[in-house]
Amino acid sequence: MGSKAKILLLFSLSLLLVFLFLFINLTNLEYALPRRGTKILAIVITGAAIGFSTVVFQTITNNRILTPSIIGLDSLYMLIQTFLIFVFGSTSVLVLHKNLNFTITAIIMVLFAAILYKVLFKKGGQNLFFLLLVGIVFGTLFQSISTFMQVLIDPNEFLTIQNRMFASFNHVNTDLLAVTIILFLIITLYFFRFIKYLDVLALGRDHAINLGIDYDHVIKRLLIIIALLVSIATALVGPITFLGLLVANVAYEFMKTYKHAYIITASILISIIALVGGQLIVERIFTFSTPLSVIINFIGGVYFLYLILKESKKW
Repeated sequence: MGSKAKILLLFSLSLLLVFLFLFINLTNLEYALPRRGTKILAIVITGAAIGFSTVVFQTITNNRILTPSIIGLDSLYMLIQTFLIFVFGSTSVLVLHKNLNFTITAIIMVLFAAILYKVLFKKGGQNLFFLLLVGIVFGTLFQSISTFMQVLIDPNEFLTIQNRMFASFNHVNTDLLAVTIILFLIITLYFFRFIKYLDVLALGRDHAINLGIDYDHVIKRLLIIIALLVSIATALVGPITFLGLLVANVAYEFMKTYKHAYIITASILISIIALVGGQLIVERIFTFSTPLSVIINFIGGVYFLYLILKESKKW
């Protein structure tokens, strides 16, 4: 089966699941359909952002077991939310105004990505172990500061933080839907000018430079794109650690190609299939007894261990 046929298959499956999610057991069309439509749209944007950002991040780091969460982007999101509530309170406009809160979060995450670029990539930071070390240090630091503030915070206001600590597809932040869709479309259009470089970037820094790519320029902008995509996903549903790792590697295995146009598209579609299909199972079979994020993180964690063991055999 060719790459285009595989993409068509994934697209058809994702459409089928979206259709089932929207219309299965639909009794009140006017009430239920708009709410299901809003929810499914948020899930689709979240899945697309996670799959998209993970493949791009794995390409620029030249490693398939890394995700943007390894450099602390998810932990940074929680730190920002905790800090805003700790300093200004849960009734502050910075917390209650969803669009303003999202804008602040996105700007800080982009600045962090730019700083990370200066520290790791500008100085030829192609050392995988150094990247892992710095990422773990940042992630641990952000989590520790967040925990420290959460211990000191008022218990009533801690409930507001707690709602943002875990990914929830049953309480999607639909207030941000219009903003995130527009931002996602802008990012996608802007990304098209860089997609032709990804196949070469996958060869490594030295090969990319030798083949004429302005490596520093491209990597810096790709990191900003990744930070924005992660902020979109986390703002809509909350942090999901292992989904990107799972869908990106399934896309690599399924597509069997080096062309990133196909891999990114497949990763987005597989992510949508996983989220929509998983939410359908959670709602219709498990009757909301188990959160989808718990299932995803469990499967993703097991798969992550499998990938580490698989890579260790090569070493």
